[in-house]
Amino acid sequence: MKKILAILLFLPQMLRAESTFSDQVNLLFEPIVNIMAKVIFWEPFSAGMPIVVIWLVIGAVFFTLRMNFINLRGFKHALQLVRGDYDNPKDKGEVSHFQALTTALSATVGLGNIAGVAVAVAIGGPGATFWMIAAGLLGMSSKFVECTLGVKYRKIDENGEVSGGPMYYLKTAFEKRNFPFAGKVMAGLFAILCVGGSFGGGNMFQANQAFSQLEGQFSMLEGNGAYFGFILAILVGAVIIGGIKSIANVTEKVVPFMAVLYVGASLFIIVMNYDQIFDVFGLIFDSAFSGDAAKGGFVGVLVQGFRRAAFSNEAGVGSAAIAHSAVKTNEPVTEGIVALLEPFIDTVVICTMTALVIIITGRHTGYDLEGAQLTSSAFESVISWFPMLLVVAIFLFAFSTMISWSYYGLKAWTYLFGQSKLTEYAYKLLFLLFIILGSSVSLGAVIDFSDMMILAMAFPNILGLYLMSGEVRADLRDYLTRVKSGAIKKFK
Repeated sequence: MKKILAILLFLPQMLRAESTFSDQVNLLFEPIVNIMAKVIFWEPFSAGMPIVVIWLVIGAVFFTLRMNFINLRGFKHALQLVRGDYDNPKDKGEVSHFQALTTALSATVGLGNIAGVAVAVAIGGPGATFWMIAAGLLGMSSKFVECTLGVKYRKIDENGEVSGGPMYYLKTAFEKRNFPFAGKVMAGLFAILCVGGSFGGGNMFQANQAFSQLEGQFSMLEGNGAYFGFILAILVGAVIIGGIKSIANVTEKVVPFMAVLYVGASLFIIVMNYDQIFDVFGLIFDSAFSGDAAKGGFVGVLVQGFRRAAFSNEAGVGSAAIAHSAVKTNEPVTEGIVALLEPFIDTVVICTMTALVIIITGRHTGYDLEGAQLTSSAFESVISWFPMLLVVAIFLFAFSTMISWSYYGLKAWTYLFGQSKLTEYAYKLLFLLFIILGSSVSLGAVIDFSDMMILAMAFPNILGLYLMSGEVRADLRDYLTRVKSGAIKKFK
């Protein structure tokens, strides 16, 4: 730990020539980013819907039908599981259902809920909110399938440490069909993408945006991003050194606090304008199916809603299955059912709250603002001190996202390079270094590259989910039968 601190302390001094460094790195990555963008954001139907979003949405619809609407009929049981009603203290694993849920939520609830929703409403109009909700509800089924498989094919070592996620069930999916080499390739590809995504979208982007918000409120911080990054790296390091149990202990406290803080402010504004609620929902519904020609019509509105939901809740990406694999349970289906709450909380609740505030305050039209600025302006019109609250919220969102993605990246890293103290500390050191880099330099191309790696995770992951969906369906039917018969007993 002392060596890690020494390296982190030295790095800010190395970044004084940050502009030159940034430019050189960006030039190196820009050609790669351009190639990846042509693939991931290819629009086969010229409707503004990238292939990755189509892939995610089709998968979500398929799994919803395949699992007989588990997203709806499993909701009540999911709440019972999160409360711990069925927790058996003898079950193998490292964290509770609630801790696994909050860890996974901390990776998705963030800037997408604040800035991303504003983009969707600004471009697609109020109707985008309806399709965002629809996509969130469908995404619940994708989360169910991937997290069930994550637990079912996890590995538990002699010390009780759990490793799981798409790397393991992708390998198995192809092996069962006599394509072992394809299984190794797909699992390895997912792991590489996950490591890259953890350094960029799950780390550098979060640190960069957190500092930008603080810098905007406190001018004395201008130009001191490296030192902010150093402090943030120390805070993150103090958590991630302890592994998933330490991460879960933090997220189970931070995530509910964030949710109450942000949703509470949203509800306050909605209640203050209760007389507009029915009109706003009417506007959302009408706009969802009619669509303003200036907003791209019906298709344009639908596209914006689905895009934002897909990018926000990460349903189908497979990352959440890594966190959920560590849960204490001997019934894989239970964690799949718990996981379906994630898109509901992230998209159906928090994203919808953001959209309602923007629409109620009239900030969705006539304001030349983008992303987080638009959201901040909407809240500030009712709560004058909200920009300061937003700074706190964004910092917490960034912090929680980083500690969760550090775990995702670590498990992918050890899958590629083996499980040992040396490989673990090597990854954690790199992760902390990237926090300082993200806070201090403008590595736009690198961050774009890493964000695309997160989205690209969906391609191998959903392919594996298709192959294993029949198996999950059978497991679900068996589990629900045993719950109904009383064979699976409550412990509370």
